[in-house]
Amino acid sequence: MSGNEQQALADRISQAVDAARERILGLHRSYVQVRSVTGTEGPMGLRVAETFRARGLETETWAATAEEMQGYLEHVGEQPGYEGRWNVAGKQRGAGGGRSILLNAHIDTVPEGDHSLWSQPPFAANLVTGRIYGRGSCDMKGGLTTHLAALDALAACGLRLKGDVTVAATVGEEDGGIGALSTVLRGYRADAALVTEPTQLALVTACEGSLVFRLTITGRSAHAATRDEGVSALEKFIPIFQDLQHLEQERNATLRHPLYDVFANKVPINVGVVRAGNWASTVPEILEAEIRVGFLPGEELEPFKRLVAERIMKVAAQDPWLRAHPPVITYFGGQFIAAETPAHSPLAGAIRAAHRRVTGREAPVEAATYGADMRHFIVFGGMPCVMYGAGDIRVAHAPDEYLEFEELLTAVKVVALFLAEWCGVAE
Repeated sequence: MSGNEQQALADRISQAVDAARERILGLHRSYVQVRSVTGTEGPMGLRVAETFRARGLETETWAATAEEMQGYLEHVGEQPGYEGRWNVAGKQRGAGGGRSILLNAHIDTVPEGDHSLWSQPPFAANLVTGRIYGRGSCDMKGGLTTHLAALDALAACGLRLKGDVTVAATVGEEDGGIGALSTVLRGYRADAALVTEPTQLALVTACEGSLVFRLTITGRSAHAATRDEGVSALEKFIPIFQDLQHLEQERNATLRHPLYDVFANKVPINVGVVRAGNWASTVPEILEAEIRVGFLPGEELEPFKRLVAERIMKVAAQDPWLRAHPPVITYFGGQFIAAETPAHSPLAGAIRAAHRRVTGREAPVEAATYGADMRHFIVFGGMPCVMYGAGDIRVAHAPDEYLEFEELLTAVKVVALFLAEWCGVAE
């Protein structure tokens, strides 16, 4: 297809999307209006399945099982339950002869929190001054709307793709990604995968890994009046905490990655929870700290776990009490592997070309300092995968989460054009 033909196709698709503004808004609102906090995604899955079948997609609905996840708990974490948490996959078969694509969006959200902190009801999905408000509007039901609206736009243009398109709406991303992993384990594969996380229309080709663990330090209790006869677990934790800060500084000074070097803190270490003591006049005998440590693509999980553990134990070895009563490290939740698809890959190039034709600008190429489901498609699915979507991650998980409607429409246009060029258009 010549450059003029590609631009003409981009213009046709953009016109079709603009003509469908109200339908796209209605679809997105219908998703946001269904509460789907992680673990309770069932009603949302049923709503999604309805919209898939309405478009003639070959639709499968299933829940991941404990047996299926047994060998992968380190990556997704223990789950409070599995039943009724519906993943939905819909396939549009192509005419043949083109590349296939797997489109992914997670349908779970974090809790909405205190409703009084919202200026708009968190599940009303109100459109106010160009923004669609609601929990999950940005993270990431807008991504799912993008996929279906893109297919709708191609259909409105009378275009049939050569390659197969599979849309996978998955659960549990906020807590390790059991839905995306289950999708891969059930055999869903394609020549590439696209996750429409909110990236503000930047192309994200790398996502950071994160190690999450609980550190338990044992001291010895005593009455506060005789505190010197006790051993404060809190005081024993302080040198370890300080050394973790030094480790963060050292890693930031020595690690290099072209997409992460723009971050002042590219490998953050966060002590998110500390529990110690049970009475003001008692020396605390137990401290539990829950810690998250970031690591970059190119660093592997097991060696990194050893590095962090050795660092903690080196500090402990310098203290007589901790030498005799070493800290205990317990890993919990899903450990997020770092993952990356080369920025010069055909997949990345196709997204950038579609963005350029629709917007007239180059898409920024960036990295994410958070973990995401793209790692499952790359590591366990063996597929190149990138992220690109509407929305600002900084408003996700917060009161008054919103999605800019015009940005959503732009994402729909870009994804539709990408599908046409990646999968090919049948004559």
